[in-house]
Amino acid sequence: MTDDAPTYYCANHPDVATNLRCNRCEKPICPKCAVLTPTGYRCKECVRGQQKQFETAQWYDYVIAILVAAGLAFFGSFLVRFLGFFTIFLAPILAIGIAEAVRFAVGRRRSKRLFQLATAAAVLGCVPLLLQSLLGIFFGGFNLGILWLGLYAVTLSTTIYYRLLGISIR
Repeated sequence: MTDDAPTYYCANHPDVATNLRCNRCEKPICPKCAVLTPTGYRCKECVRGQQKQFETAQWYDYVIAILVAAGLAFFGSFLVRFLGFFTIFLAPILAIGIAEAVRFAVGRRRSKRLFQLATAAAVLGCVPLLLQSLLGIFFGGFNLGILWLGLYAVTLSTTIYYRLLGISIR
C-alpha cells in the first residue's frame, strides 16, 4: 500500500515541506511559524488576531485604573497605621478589593499594560505615608508603623498584580 498523502508547503516558507496546519485557519505552517497554544498549534497571524480581541481597553481606562488603584491604596495605607499586626491578614483582602474595584471601574476591559499600571499606581498610593513614617524614623525614632506599611505595600503589589493578570498574553 502506498501513502498518497499530499505534500504541503509552509505558507510563509514555500521551500519547507510540512504536515502541520494551523488549527484555526488550516493554513500549512512549518515549526518555525507555529505558535503553541493551549488548544494546539496556530499560525502567527491567527494568534495576533486573537490578541487584538483580548486587548479591549480604551485610553481612558488607564487613567481610571491609576486613579482608583492609587486612591484606594492610599486609603488602605491609612488604615494599616491602625491595624498593626493584623495587616498580615487584612492586606491581601484589601488588595483583592482594590483589584476588583479597578476591574469594575474599567468595565472589565483588559490589556497587557492595564494591570501593570494599576499595580504601579497602588504602590505609588502607599508611598506618601511610607515616606512619612520613614521621615519619622529620622526625626523621632523607630516605630513599627513603617514595618506594617512596608508589608502592606509588598503584599498589595503582588496580590493586585496576580489578581489582575488574568489571561497571560504573550
